[in-house]
Amino acid sequence: MEKVTFDAAGVTLSGLLFRPSGEHVGPRPAVVVAGSWTSVKEQMPSFYAARLAEHGFVALAFDFTGYGESGGEPRDVESPSRKVADLGHAVSYLSGLDGVDPDRLGSLGICAGAAFTAVHAGEDSRIRAAAMVAPGLQDGELARLALGGEESFQQHLAQGVAARASYEATGEVAYVTAVSDTDPSAAMFGPFTYYLDPNRGGIPQYANRFAVMAWAEWLTFEPVPSADKIGVPVLIVHSETAAIPEGARRFAARLSTPAEFVWLPERTQFDFYDQEPTVTESVEAVAAFLSKQL
Repeated sequence: MEKVTFDAAGVTLSGLLFRPSGEHVGPRPAVVVAGSWTSVKEQMPSFYAARLAEHGFVALAFDFTGYGESGGEPRDVESPSRKVADLGHAVSYLSGLDGVDPDRLGSLGICAGAAFTAVHAGEDSRIRAAAMVAPGLQDGELARLALGGEESFQQHLAQGVAARASYEATGEVAYVTAVSDTDPSAAMFGPFTYYLDPNRGGIPQYANRFAVMAWAEWLTFEPVPSADKIGVPVLIVHSETAAIPEGARRFAARLSTPAEFVWLPERTQFDFYDQEPTVTESVEAVAAFLSKQL
């Protein structure tokens, strides 16, 4: 593994690049890995990237613009459009590396990272296969259900619009805690142990804050319809007891390209981030799929 940096339209992004060990003849396939909502590269993205390198892939985990060690302002804004654009910059970086075959590039998205991966795969012809683990794929109906209904949805949307207007007028960013089991104003309020446990995702690199203005873009972001534009094979690894399995089904139903499903029994969303045997099962499914497609 080596720390790397690359350009994203004038912003310097920070990444962790994992290369397979051992001798190999010729360039290797490569994968860009995107993590969950508000995450940084040292969480589940690098966990999966390291494991994919063990399967023979060059794999890149990175901090999106405004997150972690990457540059960019404002900070910690959950902007789908910005993250999709960053995936394109990451692919440009990977495709230019020595030892990487630019004609064998794939992507892996975990949780919300799968939503960004889905949109990017429909826009970037350099991606030849897209894998999604415990994907958080929503449409307008599912976004409302996730927030408890129309009233809550509209309240969050109004907060985001107001915070965006305030930022544009003053340059000040309004933040709330991203994840909390004690603060009901947090963007994710509840027993989200992964982000709070210092032995799991609650690491020093994780800022655990959420820019309120992000609600304005996030709640109108619908990755499910992006399936209409995807022209490459797709793998979905999920569980009926993880987050939004219905979104994965709706997404797959719209695909015109081959789609493979791997359903794991009785797994929580956070099992997919760092728990065994879930991670090994997921990595092996992704590696087999990408090896076949790339």
